[in-house]
Amino acid sequence: MKFPKKLTQFIFAILEIESISEHSGDQPAIKRCVMMSPKKIKFGTDGWRAIIAKDYTVDNVQRVSEATAKWMMMKGMTSVVIGYDCRFGGLMFSEVAAQMMANFNIKVYYDKNFASTPMVSLGVVKLKADMGIVITASHNPPSYNGFKLKSGYGGPTIPSDIESVEAIIPDSPLGKLLPLKKYEEKGLIEYVNLEDMYIKHVEDNFDLDLIRNSNINLAYDAMYGAGQNVIRRLFPDAHLLHCEYNPSFYGQAPEPIHRNLKELSEALKNSDKLNLGLANDGDADRIGLYDANGEFVDSHHILLLLMYYMKEVKEYDGKVIITFSVTNKMEKLAKQYGLDVEVTKIGFKYIAEIMTKEDVLVGGEESGGLAVKGHIKERDGIWIGLIIMEFMAKTGKTLEELIQDIYAKVGAFKFDRDDLHIEDSKKWAIIDKCKNGEITSIAGRPVIKTESLDGHKFYVSEDEWLMVRPSGTEPVLRVYAHAADNTAVRALLDAGHIALQEGL
Repeated sequence: MKFPKKLTQFIFAILEIESISEHSGDQPAIKRCVMMSPKKIKFGTDGWRAIIAKDYTVDNVQRVSEATAKWMMMKGMTSVVIGYDCRFGGLMFSEVAAQMMANFNIKVYYDKNFASTPMVSLGVVKLKADMGIVITASHNPPSYNGFKLKSGYGGPTIPSDIESVEAIIPDSPLGKLLPLKKYEEKGLIEYVNLEDMYIKHVEDNFDLDLIRNSNINLAYDAMYGAGQNVIRRLFPDAHLLHCEYNPSFYGQAPEPIHRNLKELSEALKNSDKLNLGLANDGDADRIGLYDANGEFVDSHHILLLLMYYMKEVKEYDGKVIITFSVTNKMEKLAKQYGLDVEVTKIGFKYIAEIMTKEDVLVGGEESGGLAVKGHIKERDGIWIGLIIMEFMAKTGKTLEELIQDIYAKVGAFKFDRDDLHIEDSKKWAIIDKCKNGEITSIAGRPVIKTESLDGHKFYVSEDEWLMVRPSGTEPVLRVYAHAADNTAVRALLDAGHIALQEGL
C-alpha cells in the first residue's frame, strides 16, 4: 500500500510517539517527543479537533481531560464512558483520558476496542453514566484526531457547558499519571463492550427479519470507520466496502459525501442486484445514502423521508428541528402534517439541546447528522440507515419510489455546496458584503428575501436560494444552493461566486 508523502511522515511520527509511550503513563518520555508550548484549546462545532503530533498531543489531551474531570467534580458527577474510533493513536489518547478521569476518582467505563460515537452515547444512557468522551475527529482528514463530550442524556454536551470546560483548561498538564492497571485495581476503571451493547439495542428496536427477508440488497461503505463491524454482524450478506481497520483511511477524509463515495456509487450502477447504498463517516454518526441507480441521496431528502415515515407510518408526533442550511421543503411538509418547526444555528449540539427539553420527532443538519424520536438524542448514521431500510421493507417500495412520494407532497428539488478556498481577508470581505446588504441580485435575478441566522441566505424565488457561510477555522467560504434541478443548482452556484466576489 502506498501512502502520500505527508501521510507517511505523519504515520512515522505517530509510531514514534507510541513506541516511546507504550501506553504506560511515562509522561517525561512523551513530553520529550511531543511537548508543545501552551496554546489555547477551543472546541468547534462538534468537539475539539487538531492535527496529531502538532496540536493534538498527549499533553493537550491531558489538559482537556483534566478540565473535563474538574468540571464534572464541580457538578457532582462521578462516572464517564470513554471510547475511540479508528484513527491513529486512538487507543493511546483514550487511555490518557481514562487515566486522568480515574486520577480524579471518576469511575470510567472503558472499551479497549474502537467504537462509534453513537455507541459511546448509547453506553452513557445504558450504563447511567454522567458523561461520555469520544476520541474522534469524525469526518476530518486522517491526520486529525479530536475530543467530543457527551452528556448523560446520550447526546452532545450543550454549548454553555462546553464553554465552562474550555474556561478551566490548564496551561500545562497535571503531570505523571498512574498506569491503567493501578486504577483498575482501585475499581476506577471497568471494561465494557460498547459494540455488543449497540447491537443488542438495534435488535430490540428493529424488525431485522423483515428487513433481511425483503428485497433490499445493501452495499455498505464504512469509509474505514468505526461502524464497520455493525453492518457485517447485522447483515452478513451485504456487499462491504472499506470495512477493515486502516487508520490512514487510505489518505481520504472519511466524510460521506458523493465525491468521496464514487466506488460505492459505481458498485450500485454496475450491479443488477444491489439496490441500496449506505455509508458512514469515521465515527459513524453521519450518513450517506444511494439509490439503486447509484445516485446520491442527500440529507435534505433523508430528513423529508424520516418525517414522512415517522408521521404517516409510525403515527408519531413531535417538533421538527433543522439547522439553517437545510431545505425549506421541511417546513412545507411539516405544515401539511401540522407539526411545529424550529430552525437553529448550524451544529447538531443546538438540535440536541432542544431535544432535551421538548418532544422532537425529527432533527437534522445538512452535513449528514440526523436524529429521530425513540432513540438517543444523538446523530447516528447506522440507525438512520436502518430506519430507511425498515421504511422500504414495510411499504415494499424502492428508495426512488419513496422520494417520488415526497416530491408529490412538496415538489422536486436539488441541493449542492461549493467550498471556496480563499484568503481569509477576502473571505471576510465577502461576509461584510453580505452583512451590508450589497448582494441584491444574482445572475440578474433580484434577491426577494434575505435570512441571516447563521450565515446569509439569499432567495431569488420561494424555493431557490443561495447561502453563504464562512468557516471559523479555515480560509474557506462555504456556498450552498437550492433549486429545482441539478442544472439550476449549478447555475446558481456559479452566478453566486461572481456576485459575491464582484468588486473585491
